[in-house]
Amino acid sequence: MKFIELKDCYKVYKNGVTALADVTVKIAKGEFVFVIGASGSGKSTFIKLLYREEKPTKGNVNVGGVNVAKLRNGKVYKLRRKLGIVFQDFKLLPKMTVYENVAFALETMGIKESEIRPRVIEALDHVGLKDKLRSFPNQLSGGEQQRVCIARAIVNEPKLLICDEPTGNLDPDTSKEIMNVLEKINKELGTTIIMATHDKEIVNKMKKRVILLEQGVLTGDYLKGSYKAHEGN
Repeated sequence: MKFIELKDCYKVYKNGVTALADVTVKIAKGEFVFVIGASGSGKSTFIKLLYREEKPTKGNVNVGGVNVAKLRNGKVYKLRRKLGIVFQDFKLLPKMTVYENVAFALETMGIKESEIRPRVIEALDHVGLKDKLRSFPNQLSGGEQQRVCIARAIVNEPKLLICDEPTGNLDPDTSKEIMNVLEKINKELGTTIIMATHDKEIVNKMKKRVILLEQGVLTGDYLKGSYKAHEGN
């Protein structure tokens, strides 16, 4: 059963650049999908359509039964509360501890403190950082900071986790750790994961479904994907 569907999607920016052209994709609940392509291929735009950072110029974007393309601006926050989003830069609040950074996501939703603590502990346990509750971001390695970001993204128990180049600032060994965490979340929690990346090594090792974009056009969709056919990018 489809969980996400982009149908006949176009995105043309005000400067005339066509970021996506006639893209149609269906993604089932529980899938782990890479969105790949060279710089400027449209993968970030693809990701941004899912959490309504951008709206398609034409076409529909359905996420969990919601037509995101037609969602009113005042309702976007409700959509995002049901999603988890992880970026390349960590966006952690420097004066808050690990616990406080993760809890903050629930506090803004008005969740009771008695419910917040066990959910934060569980999320940090999933990413292997339960022993870093009281640490501040500047006391953590880059990989640990990104794991805090993942914990913050899953603490609201989203059905969909969107990752935009989450290993972009990390070395290969640390990137591997992050991918292990994401795979664990996908398998153990059943969370659908969509990840934009240009890291060929990660894509080739993970052997997940791959959606390939080239200059805004969908040119490949592979169930057990590889970047190897496009080593020139």
